Amino acid sequence: MEYVEAIKDKAKIEEMKQILLNHSKRDYLFFVLGINTGLRVSELLRLKIKDVYTKEKVVREYYEFNDEKKRYIYMNNKVKLALEKYVESSQLREDDYLFKSQKGDQPITRQQAYRIINHIARLAGLDQKIGTHTLRKTFGYHAYKRGVAISLLQKHFNHSTPSETYKYLGIEKNEVNNKIQIDVNL
Repeated sequence: MEYVEAIKDKAKIEEMKQILLNHSKRDYLFFVLGINTGLRVSELLRLKIKDVYTKEKVVREYYEFNDEKKRYIYMNNKVKLALEKYVESSQLREDDYLFKSQKGDQPITRQQAYRIINHIARLAGLDQKIGTHTLRKTFGYHAYKRGVAISLLQKHFNHSTPSETYKYLGIEKNEVNNKIQIDVNL
């Protein structure tokens, strides 16, 4: 697997989102869900409508992810809005894959997901190495920059050490955030 990087420039993320939204609501959702949850591409592609929607057709607050142990993935407002835009414009049933291929009942392939993300990155003028794993790294990088503890990200990514997580996210020692503001604002 080739090493890819996080998209650190928020303006480029917004540009990519706009391009995707104009191109395909499904592909837009794939990008938004990836950068806001940090799920692996294989995890994203396995998602079904019933995983993210309740029986009452409301977007779940958490996606309950069962791998070796139960994890809960928070569905923030950006994800919820992208889901609503996509699902209301599609004819998907609750057992359908969220990222259903146009060529059948299966999800798009990993290769197709890579082509989508890579193509949009090039259209947005990014020349760094981009792939589907870029979405996961982008999530982690921006979560860290917004104050999420490296220990929580380490757990989310299932890494052995904090240094492994720093390296994975492309955070240099001089970027480590020592000015942490813990404000419970009671």
